[in-house]
Amino acid sequence: MATVSLTAQKRENLSNSFTKEQRRKGLVPGVFYQKNSEPISIFVKETSLNHFIYSSEVNLINLDIEGSEKPLTCILKDIQFDPVTDKAIHFDLLGISEMEKIRVEVPFQITGSAIGVRDGGILQQTLHTVEIECLPKDIPPHIEVDISNLKIGDALHLSDIKQEGFEIMDNLDITIVAVVPPAAEKEETAAQPDEAASEEPEVIAKGKKEEEEEK
Repeated sequence: MATVSLTAQKRENLSNSFTKEQRRKGLVPGVFYQKNSEPISIFVKETSLNHFIYSSEVNLINLDIEGSEKPLTCILKDIQFDPVTDKAIHFDLLGISEMEKIRVEVPFQITGSAIGVRDGGILQQTLHTVEIECLPKDIPPHIEVDISNLKIGDALHLSDIKQEGFEIMDNLDITIVAVVPPAAEKEETAAQPDEAASEEPEVIAKGKKEEEEEK
């Protein structure tokens, strides 16, 4: 797993007005927290978060807080975005210990070309990340899912993943990816107009009946 350095400064003033002012200057507020330790409020440059925003992989972070004696090892646990501008507005960093297992969300990476797709089927990925538990050194940047042997009607589930160095914490029956017949999708979309059409005559008929009763 790749390790990325991140420089931060302590956030002493926690007022909303000060935080908004710092955001206008290109700083994003965040919190570093770790078991048995007090949380540390921090600011980082917005551009420093780009690596995490535009990367689908999990990275270990060496967090260097100005004034601290040594960097802190952590992972990005959560990041929030403004619903209008889509800019990062807050983030959480989870401090980790080399000898203590942690839970983390890891993305899937689809590899190969499915036989079923070449035969006209449609590839549907229903799960993009999975929660695993492991030691920090065993956190994979992603989990590869080879779809090469999938035929039309086949699917891969969490139970098909080799758990090497980590344990999957989600239900193993959950589907990750499947190849479905193209007809299934056409039937589903075609059903919607038919349903709407079948309801319309009922409404009209009911309206005429009410008019007749009023007369």
